[in-house]
Amino acid sequence: MRVLVTGADGFVGRHACNALRAAGDEVVEVHGPRGEGISSTALHFDIADEARVKAAVSDVKPEAVLHLAGFSSVAKSHQNPARVFAVNTMGVVHLLTALRESAPKARVLVVGSGEVYGPVAEGTLATESHPHVPLSPYSASKSAAELAGEQFFRSYGMAVILARPFNHLGAGQDPTFVVPSFAAQIRAIALGTVDPILRTGNLDAVRDFSHVKDVVDAYRLLLTQGEPGQAYNVCSGEGRTIRGLLEEMLRLSGVQARIELDPARLRPSDIPSLVGSAEKLRALGWFPKLSVADALRDVLGPKVGGAPSH
Repeated sequence: MRVLVTGADGFVGRHACNALRAAGDEVVEVHGPRGEGISSTALHFDIADEARVKAAVSDVKPEAVLHLAGFSSVAKSHQNPARVFAVNTMGVVHLLTALRESAPKARVLVVGSGEVYGPVAEGTLATESHPHVPLSPYSASKSAAELAGEQFFRSYGMAVILARPFNHLGAGQDPTFVVPSFAAQIRAIALGTVDPILRTGNLDAVRDFSHVKDVVDAYRLLLTQGEPGQAYNVCSGEGRTIRGLLEEMLRLSGVQARIELDPARLRPSDIPSLVGSAEKLRALGWFPKLSVADALRDVLGPKVGGAPSH
């Protein structure tokens, strides 16, 4: 199938395009405006630019769309809420409006976030029916984007499927995120270029982590077999503290370091525990093939973390 992938130049987008091509799909990549000139074959525009979105969809007429483009940092979303909603919410509205006009039969996977659930009691798994309690502009914008997707499904019969991924890890993630930040510090300590001190934010938060390669496999499955109008958690169903991840990274790297809390790395609002149930996705035949340890090795790199996953 001909798949339009927005955000194809991002962390997940690069892995997704590789997976889709490996499955035999024709992929049309959409890169953000900052990536212009890097790829001569990709389209380049801001998803918040309604006219550019409309022109691209009219030209490509995709059979399916994997919508990954968005403002992805929860922490930074507090600094510019208007931009977050313009990209994450209105970007979805622009895309679905364009598809309704030029490719109304296309299957569309709108990638949201498990962050929409907000705090979930420790020991409890958030199912797709769990209420939305957004605590950041990021999660609020993702929740609003889902409402738009549901409306286009109900009003116009468009095949919109909603994905709610929880945390995912792997090679190529931006170093502003917690695990790549740890990895960069660990590599520097291993090289001896900095003192053996690891600066962190809140280490007690419990999160649900998956390997990015398993996540993109779930996305293709949902593109082909997900039920329109339905939401699906993409997660492991297992909770891990950030502290536990850091300790595993230190073990894999063989690095010893003193851990220090950096107040600048704390969020204005943080969720103590967020773990999801993947039973609905598993019913379609998905299951994880790679471990969190595999993902941590990929993030650390072969010189520090050992052999990469495949």
